Amino acid sequence: MKLSNRVLNRTLLARQHLLERSDLTVAQLCDHLIGLQAQDMLPPFIALWSRVRDFDPAVVSAGLEDRSLVRITLMRGTIHLVTPPDALRIAPHIQPELEKVPFRKGFNYGAMVGLDPDEVRAHGESVLGDAPMSAADLREQAAKLYPDRDPGAVLQTWLYQLPVLQTPPRGRWRDSSRPVWSRVEPWLGAPLDPGYPLEELLLRYLRAFGPATTMDMQTWSKMTGMKPAVAKLGDRVRTYTDERGRTLYDAADAELADPDLPAPVRLLGWYDNAVLSHQDRSRILGDDAPPPLRAFATAVAPILLDGFLSGLYKVFTTRDTARLRISPSTKWTAADRAAVEAESHALLAFLEPGLDHSVEILDLGADLRP
Repeated sequence: MKLSNRVLNRTLLARQHLLERSDLTVAQLCDHLIGLQAQDMLPPFIALWSRVRDFDPAVVSAGLEDRSLVRITLMRGTIHLVTPPDALRIAPHIQPELEKVPFRKGFNYGAMVGLDPDEVRAHGESVLGDAPMSAADLREQAAKLYPDRDPGAVLQTWLYQLPVLQTPPRGRWRDSSRPVWSRVEPWLGAPLDPGYPLEELLLRYLRAFGPATTMDMQTWSKMTGMKPAVAKLGDRVRTYTDERGRTLYDAADAELADPDLPAPVRLLGWYDNAVLSHQDRSRILGDDAPPPLRAFATAVAPILLDGFLSGLYKVFTTRDTARLRISPSTKWTAADRAAVEAESHALLAFLEPGLDHSVEILDLGADLRP
């Protein structure tokens, strides 16, 4: 069965809870989506606001404090907000690829080339120990152990080599504290789970992002071995083809969405996984052209109109005001502009309830900078 791009679009939006807001708890949604992109403080909050009905950001802050939520380096070597079970069972799949990065010539201009990886890791485990430690303190210890190397590169190496997470206050609502790092096992009081099958993780990916190709799965995870893992799923997956004849895999019991379903305006956070988790992003970009680089710049985030990327926005704040500036990337009707403006005001009310708000829709393709 061949699936149109519009079927893939509506199915992705439905599985991402972007067609209508969900009544799932924060933890349940994190599990369903296999984590929320959390490289910066705000994006997971915007992701949840866009997906959860009556979302209360205090729930995330409380979860980080009581350790029922964690911010950990996972897919694509980036920070994700996940539940502890996922931290413990996904990290062992991610670590082997992460650990290769620092000793390549391209890493920090070869700063770690020539050092013994096992020795470097052992030093990192000894320095970090069982208690959280700031990046500044870790860098200071790196300088003592490796006086002839860039201490920042040594620190980065440890953060790649060791399964680590960021402890609060980093990641709490309205808290942009610098990262404080802890090894995963002491923080969660449980061992890593290396027995979690990759094929189970990929089946969950399909339930949240599918139907998808094995290259989509690899783009999402930055792991290898997708085809053998999918093969192990047997009749738990079914196959389709896309408009180009490529094989798409999907959970056998997962439903496809009606391509004629209406898709409301959604403002996502920057680096949202709905945009970044496929090799072929045309199901959400609308064509095969890569998005403009500024689409991935810090605090520049996508606007979905009729389900597809149709503009970019950024919020600029002063002591008294919050301005949400919008650069459309497609032509909008008057009804489109009204819908985008309404959702933009709702987002500002969530992000900056105490400030004066303004929404500015600029000309097609205009620079967002004021």
